[in-house]
Amino acid sequence: MLAVLGGSATVGLAGCSALIDDGNGEDGNGDGNGDGWEDLETSENADKAQAAWERVLENTAPEEEDVRNEAYIEIEEAVRDDMVILPLYHELEEIFSYDYVDAPETGSLGFWMQQHNRTELTNGDDELTLLNSSFDELDPIMSTDTASGRVINQIYEKLTHYTNGTDEVENQLLEDFTLSDDGLTYTFEIKEGVQFHDGRELTADDIKYSWRRMAESEYSERQTFMIATPNGLGIEYEESDDGGIEPDSIAVDVIDDYTFEVTLREPNPKTIEILTYSAFAAIPEGLVGDIEGYDGEIDHGEFQTDTAIGTGPFQYEEFNPGEDMVVSRFDDYHGETASVETIRWLEIEDAEAQWTNIVEGNLDIFDIPTPQYDPDLIDAEEDEAGNRSGEYGPIENDEVLNYSAAPQTSIYYFGFNVTNVPRPVRRAIAYVTDHEELIEEVFSERGSPAYSFTPPGLWPTGEEGYEQWVDEWPYGVNETDTESAADELEEAGFTEDDPFELTANTYASAPEYADLADLIRQKLSGLGVEIQIEETQFSTLQDRGEDGDLEMYSLGWTWSWVDPAYGHYGFEPKLTNTSEMPENGGSYYLDWHTNLDEEA
Repeated sequence: MLAVLGGSATVGLAGCSALIDDGNGEDGNGDGNGDGWEDLETSENADKAQAAWERVLENTAPEEEDVRNEAYIEIEEAVRDDMVILPLYHELEEIFSYDYVDAPETGSLGFWMQQHNRTELTNGDDELTLLNSSFDELDPIMSTDTASGRVINQIYEKLTHYTNGTDEVENQLLEDFTLSDDGLTYTFEIKEGVQFHDGRELTADDIKYSWRRMAESEYSERQTFMIATPNGLGIEYEESDDGGIEPDSIAVDVIDDYTFEVTLREPNPKTIEILTYSAFAAIPEGLVGDIEGYDGEIDHGEFQTDTAIGTGPFQYEEFNPGEDMVVSRFDDYHGETASVETIRWLEIEDAEAQWTNIVEGNLDIFDIPTPQYDPDLIDAEEDEAGNRSGEYGPIENDEVLNYSAAPQTSIYYFGFNVTNVPRPVRRAIAYVTDHEELIEEVFSERGSPAYSFTPPGLWPTGEEGYEQWVDEWPYGVNETDTESAADELEEAGFTEDDPFELTANTYASAPEYADLADLIRQKLSGLGVEIQIEETQFSTLQDRGEDGDLEMYSLGWTWSWVDPAYGHYGFEPKLTNTSEMPENGGSYYLDWHTNLDEEA
């Protein structure tokens, strides 16, 4: 899931970059972006990634894990050697709150997964006020980011969930299940008496309808998580004449009001974990008429932002995109009823404004922007897993805050659209990026250096394999290799007099990314690259990414379930075609498909 709010590894350089001579014997034309850079080919690495992902798809059985792991490694190699994504750091998620807030601690999958029916305020207030980034949809099958996910997790529920973002899966709407001897058919029993926010009782027909929307709706951005494997459920379905999904063909068979069967194409040991994903959330049957057989009670535009009906502990009240979102307690909730009456998320992207609201006590639970963060104010104990718990402060208003932190199954990075930024420029940026420097001086030690998309805890060859990967990082470990960067650029024809110009779009809500981009800009000064920095709202960055209108940009990915395939699927070059987004469910905004041999 994209972050503001989704891989593995042997080592070895692969692929090459070649500048095709245009016949005039000159490398530059003085227009600020060299001459003929569009002909820079990186097809070997794109082809390698495509072939590796196809090998993953062809070897999905539990006993074929070693084959998949080798393929994940090759994908990591291709990403690294083409430098389509520069990994920066794996997050240490820190949560701060005032001492009147009593909230369960979260785990490695993140604060955004937490339901707040167990959060209490002891100061007499009945509204919990939280911080969020901008987002513009509430439909679970459209959500691909943690900003919308924070809200959706309060309103909607799935069969199973990761409790408060820990790695422990619990039943949510599920009562029990059985699995056939061949590992293909699940018989699910849902809880009886669960009410939707409009008073209707949840039945198996609601689940089938909701899952059909995920598979068939034109608005679904997560169809692959229903039909694909291993990065999805792998459900049986019939293909339509146009290559899509035949309406009402996914293998969900309703037995009675509270029982249904699901048949997979092949055994999937991650089924229960995959069902925790928000796109599998239940909505009332027929609410939206975006699949065959239903006229709909409301149109999709209304459902996207103005209406939300789920079974969660909070119900929709008001959504003002770009300003705030409000939900209220659902008193007929089937689980533990919330003690707070309402939750309000303030969409504040400016770090100074965030800090002002924190100091003035306008927020209850929050993250402290890095410019105002001081690691010396932490007084916390750390367990063997790296989780911290204690206090932070005092801050400007003399308050001492609650503090907790947990290493996240996440990655933050600079991405590149390969049609807009040539490979030598991407590699030059990697050469001058010193990970130790960026962690200590830019991100104030709020994470660990990342040399791969896959977090170390998911590395398929274990800790020793990951250490070998880092040792063989070709761009220099914890150093600024200006000489190699200059060689890359000079060979491609980019010079101080004829530089490549690009724009780096970074999170407006996290100015440290602009600081890092500026540090890279300074290191490349005079070498043949000029970088302009634009701080951008998260929702705008997503929209521009899907339009192919980005060059270099900051993004993150948080694992929604613990499996390398979730995250690596986005590196299938054919899936990175921004002209087909968001319908094809792709991500990362790379346009890497243009470097495939068949596309050349």
